[in-house]
Amino acid sequence: MTIDLLRAKALGEIPHGFFGRRGGVSTGAYASLNVGIGSDDDPAAIAENRRRAIEAVLPGAKLVGMYQVHSADAVTVIHPFDDAIRPHADALVTNRPGLALGILTADCAPVLFADREAGVVAAAHAGWKGALGGVTDSTILAMEAIGAHRDRIVAAVGPCIARASYEVDDGFIRRFCEADPENERFFADGRADHYQFDLEAYVVSRLAVAGIGRIEALGLDTYAAKDGGETRFFSYRRATHRGEPSYGRQISIIGL
Repeated sequence: MTIDLLRAKALGEIPHGFFGRRGGVSTGAYASLNVGIGSDDDPAAIAENRRRAIEAVLPGAKLVGMYQVHSADAVTVIHPFDDAIRPHADALVTNRPGLALGILTADCAPVLFADREAGVVAAAHAGWKGALGGVTDSTILAMEAIGAHRDRIVAAVGPCIARASYEVDDGFIRRFCEADPENERFFADGRADHYQFDLEAYVVSRLAVAGIGRIEALGLDTYAAKDGGETRFFSYRRATHRGEPSYGRQISIIGL
């Protein structure tokens, strides 16, 4: 089975990719390119899936991940670290060749960044909480701290849950509107006392307000997107709605 790898034109020749769930060795609910070490999948299958993803983007690189906690924290990476000591954070930044920065998602938005001239790249995990808290802003600041220039940074937002699939309640929209009344524009009316939230548009807006001049959004819904007759991406919300016992995670990678 061919691996499902998506690239962003905005990132050009910088080694990167947003992966779907096709092209791995996992089976059952995790079929097939599950990379989530927090899942109950076979660890050997996860390791092989991760190896395949790295080889598709940056052969020979060391994959660097983190323990994602829906924060706004960004970590600068200067050398690989073991999975056992992964930092609790939601963005990784580096200027070191041979490191593949990896973000795991199953509805949240993966965001990949690059300043080609400075040789600085970054990857951020932007769920609603991290996005609202400013994880993309923290990522940009961390990039600038090691030589990037904001006016040269480009960003790409990968597959995430789309507005049509993302129903939220009154409490959710209140959080966003209390932070900024203009955030109401990212919500559409849904059923009684519910709304549909556009996570991708919100993340793009945060990037634009932060001064990122070139932003590409892939516009792919992790909940609903199909590849033939199969779901193309892992989705936490879809698995929950279906009453499935578990779910896989896809990966997005960038490196130098």
